[in-house]
Order: sequence, then C-alpha cells, then structure tokens
Amino acid sequence: MTEDSLRSVTVERSSTGHFVATNTRGGTLRFGNGSGPDDEFTPVELLLAAIGGCTAVDVDIATSRHAEPAGFSVKVTGNKIEDDLGNRLTDLAVTFTVVFPGGEGADRARAILPRAVKTSHDRLCTVSRTIEIGTPVTATVENV
Repeated sequence: MTEDSLRSVTVERSSTGHFVATNTRGGTLRFGNGSGPDDEFTPVELLLAAIGGCTAVDVDIATSRHAEPAGFSVKVTGNKIEDDLGNRLTDLAVTFTVVFPGGEGADRARAILPRAVKTSHDRLCTVSRTIEIGTPVTATVENV
C-alpha cells in the first residue's frame, strides 16, 4: 500500500446519536442513528448512497461525454435483516433511470448506458466491488 492509496474519514460525535464525518479535504457530512425526528441519513442509508453515488459517477462520466442527460437518478435498495450472522443488508439492487434528449449524441449515450452500468458494477465502482468481494474490517481502541 502507498500513501496515495489510503482513503480516510474521521467521524466525531456532535451530540447523542448525531455525528459528523470529515474527509481529508475538509468536507463534512452529518448523520445520525435515525431515532430522532431529523432528516439526517443513517449509516445504512449512507452505505446505500455510497453504492449509488460510486456507480453514478462512473456512468455519468461514460455517458455525458456524448450527451447531457435530461434526467439521471439511481435508486439503491436493500433489505436490512438480523440473522445468525448479525445485522446486515441483503438483496442489494441498483436501478438506473437515465433519460437523454434526442439527437445523435444522445443515441450514443443511450447505446452505451447498459455497458457503462455493467462496467461500473463489474470493475470500476470501488464501493460495490468491496462489498461484493468482501474485505476484513478491523476495529481497535486507541489508548489515550
């Protein structure tokens, strides 16, 4: 591993059940445990958003060089279950709804859309590739 390959965020508690994630560039994202009346994302929703966002970026790069979409949305769903393996998501599904206007460029974008989605899923999207292939996660407590 090199320093260039390392990715990180820091999560800090802002109040009971509420947290702020900060990336190395200073961007922040607030989220919570979902128990309050707020509209913060839960960690599970963030995971779904990460899957959809990762593949959306890949597909947008591939298709928008040919035509600007008139509509572009990605819906990501999964079932949260608890079984002998613990809490987890199953049946993850990513559904693209992309609309291109008329024209030659739009026809090319429409034609490559299925291939772009497949390539993102099979090779490019780091998030969904990590989930599908699996990788160990370690959790430690730092002595302070």
